Amino acid sequence: MTAPSTAERMTRLLALVPYLQARPDGVRLADAAADFGVAEAQLRRDLDLLWVCGLPGHGPGDLIDLAFEGDRVRVTFTAGMVRPLRLTTDEAVALIVALRTLLELPGLAEGEAVSRALAKVSAAAGHAAEVRAPVAVSVGAREQSLSVVRDGLERQRALHLHYYVPSRDERTERTVDPMRLLLVDGHWYLEAWCRGAEGVRLFRLDRIDEVAVLDEAAAPPPQAHERDLDDGLYQPGAEAPVVRLRLARTARWVADYYPVEEPTEVSDPPGGLAVAVRTSDLAWARRLVASLGGAATVDEPAELAEQVAAEARAALARYAD
Repeated sequence: MTAPSTAERMTRLLALVPYLQARPDGVRLADAAADFGVAEAQLRRDLDLLWVCGLPGHGPGDLIDLAFEGDRVRVTFTAGMVRPLRLTTDEAVALIVALRTLLELPGLAEGEAVSRALAKVSAAAGHAAEVRAPVAVSVGAREQSLSVVRDGLERQRALHLHYYVPSRDERTERTVDPMRLLLVDGHWYLEAWCRGAEGVRLFRLDRIDEVAVLDEAAAPPPQAHERDLDDGLYQPGAEAPVVRLRLARTARWVADYYPVEEPTEVSDPPGGLAVAVRTSDLAWARRLVASLGGAATVDEPAELAEQVAAEARAALARYAD
């Protein structure tokens, strides 16, 4: 079981005292843990922490006080923490829009629960939320692909995709063994074993032109592992070729935006940074350098440097004409 994040625990601690105060006769620890969606052991640790929180002075009469009676707990002194957390109007609107979007998704398994949550948030936000953002949500072809992909995952069936690869401006056809669905930065991705590439790949759903569930079982091989996304979505493999760039001061943001290796301060250009970027797609690297408008120089590989120089000369020739 993963440890809760600091933000999650702080939010729960702030909500616990008003929650307990609303139940003056106490509440069973198991019921409270279920209400907050945590294990009973975690809830006990939270209550132990609350016991040493309170008003400045931290002496008797300053700290939050709890009473334990068998398997029940109640609060006997709140130290002023009596108001439950409240959403601002903007936060309520964002939540309402997200819940409405979920309801539009085909094949949503928890539709009833989402509807109840939407009704409660809408009622609590009241007229202000409707005035602030009368948003209508529509769901299109991407969600149709999402429905088919989810069906394949649930039935553990292989999928046949027609997929657009923007880096090559190419539409490909492939059979994959689905592993999981991911929602990252507002985009749905299918993580799957691609039989043609013989590797785990991420497929953005809005780039899938067609998808069909095949009448054969999905069978990712033992070497197919879900990638750890803590370091971001783009994670080139160790076997990917290395592109060495020298970045001007105005292009140093590249080292913050993309995973780079061996960042080294350089004097040419002044205030510059030398970095190594791993990518199996040299076309992507060529476009990146071109987009920097002279603020990046390719040191390696030589063929990439020659391609960039040739494209620059061609662009200058067109400009002269």
